[in-house]
Amino acid sequence: MGEGVIAIAQAAGAAIMQVYADGFSVQTKDDASPLTQADLAANRIIVEGLAKLTPQIPVLSEESAQVPWDERRHWPRYWLVDPLDGTREFIKRNGEFSVNIALIDEGIALFGVIQAPVDGRVWHGWRSDAAYRREGSEQVRLQVRAPATAPLRVAASRSHRGERTDALLARMGDVEVIAQGSSLKFCRIADGALDVYPRFGPTSEWDTAAGQCVLEAAGGQVLAAHSGKPFRYNQRDTLLNGDFMALGDPALPWREWI
Repeated sequence: MGEGVIAIAQAAGAAIMQVYADGFSVQTKDDASPLTQADLAANRIIVEGLAKLTPQIPVLSEESAQVPWDERRHWPRYWLVDPLDGTREFIKRNGEFSVNIALIDEGIALFGVIQAPVDGRVWHGWRSDAAYRREGSEQVRLQVRAPATAPLRVAASRSHRGERTDALLARMGDVEVIAQGSSLKFCRIADGALDVYPRFGPTSEWDTAAGQCVLEAAGGQVLAAHSGKPFRYNQRDTLLNGDFMALGDPALPWREWI
């Protein structure tokens, strides 16, 4: 199944790059977020591909019709998809966008795939096994940087950085701040290239599930800031996440920074 999902993500990435090359228009959704033909093309490929690969497992995607809570609350297992994570980065043409596909089992991100359309790299992992980065035919097992040492390398969102993040960075001490878009932040922590990704403000469950799975499989954590517990999915009627800290080294004193 894993290789089938990777192939679907790669096909979606190819469709995104076709739109990227041909030019595109931008629409605005009801929540004021942008939407392009690339989002829709990738969504169609992923939803149809997963339906063929695992017809017994439902799909919840950012760009598909939303499933009522009364229905999805009974799903023991489902696919959670962001067909184009980082649409703002896509529009800016900075290359920092991704395809996200995660398998959720009883609220836990069990398997995740993140594909970077621009260079074709794929990060994937089973939560209970290991995480890998694939470049062409080469595959490398991932391990976070732990113990992390100063200066801590901190991921900052290109499009969603605010005053609370700046205040936290000031409290962290000796840091190197690296701007990065989309779920590639989780991937770079899993790679050992970054240490921390703090996020204040809303994200949606499809923004974090695949990244959390890959990062946890590489030895890191994604923790809710208010509770210190790992994110769980499909537990509430809302699909919005709260504040969180993504860590390569779980021993980092993140509560002191908050």
